[in-house]
Amino acid sequence: MNVNQITKLAQKSLGLSVLMSSLCLSQFANAETITIGYQGMMNPWKSVIAEKKLESTTGMEVEWRRFDSGAKVITAMASGDIDIATAGSSPIAAAVNRGLDIELVWILENINDAEALVVRDGSGIAAPQDLKGKKIGVPFVSTTHFHMLFALEQFGLSDKEVSLINMQPNAIAAAWERGDIDGAFIWDPALGRIKESGQVLISSGELSRWGKATFDGMVINKSFGEENPETVAQLIKLIADADAEYRASKGALTADSLMVKNIAKMTGGQAENVPGVLALYEFPSLAEQTSCVWLGCGNEGGAAKALMFTSEFLKQEGKVPALADDYSVFVNPSFAEAAAEL
Repeated sequence: MNVNQITKLAQKSLGLSVLMSSLCLSQFANAETITIGYQGMMNPWKSVIAEKKLESTTGMEVEWRRFDSGAKVITAMASGDIDIATAGSSPIAAAVNRGLDIELVWILENINDAEALVVRDGSGIAAPQDLKGKKIGVPFVSTTHFHMLFALEQFGLSDKEVSLINMQPNAIAAAWERGDIDGAFIWDPALGRIKESGQVLISSGELSRWGKATFDGMVINKSFGEENPETVAQLIKLIADADAEYRASKGALTADSLMVKNIAKMTGGQAENVPGVLALYEFPSLAEQTSCVWLGCGNEGGAAKALMFTSEFLKQEGKVPALADDYSVFVNPSFAEAAAEL
């Protein structure tokens, strides 16, 4: 083969490569800009955000908006400002019971021990019954609010006997430092800060084992998913890959690891604390996501059951007006199934 032939072959190959790239990007062309709401919990997918992997994979513009709580991001979804969002199982349940047209498409994490009720040193709280008359900070309509109410029920107390104060994570940390509250039910990085001068009274992991599991999930506006299924599947694939990378390397992670640095950057936490916080969560694999454990199996699936149990409790507490007949209609495993094929 002479030089001219080699040159022509190279040009042909380059042209084919450009064409294939254009075709790959064209499948994401339905929405040129996506708005995604996220929160400050520490999880592997923060590295997807930090490294702009969704943008580089799809060629789309992404507006990332950070929120202090699930209730706030769900409110933004209801107004049409957000296409995709992350929120806890409690605000998701509240949203679907109020008629918001969203679907749960991914379980970011099984919360386990990553959320906890911490009581301040010197507050006089040594046992659950000591909570009576105390001030406890908690973001309302969050997973910790749900578990706080459930804990009080198990302790034989009511929210009339304990002063629950609606506070966002940063406000909780500041109020704690001032001594304005006696305890708080919250997640990291605020959780790590208040643990320095407090004791864990009970964790979400313990309350989950008592029958009320909680999770953080990714929800989409249903219409957005119908118009942009490839984009949703690609995002899920990127998150699943980040989770798999974490599971494979978690024993070797240090403050100098790139993933750890990315998570610290996106959450405002300290890099040295990230590996310990991540270990408190469970990050389900793609296979687990699409199985009966979480998104699969309709009404018998773990996600649908968790939404139903949470909704029943919220209804009992007067937090939602009515219950849905079927919670599996709010859970859509098809995007995770598509992601598994990518």
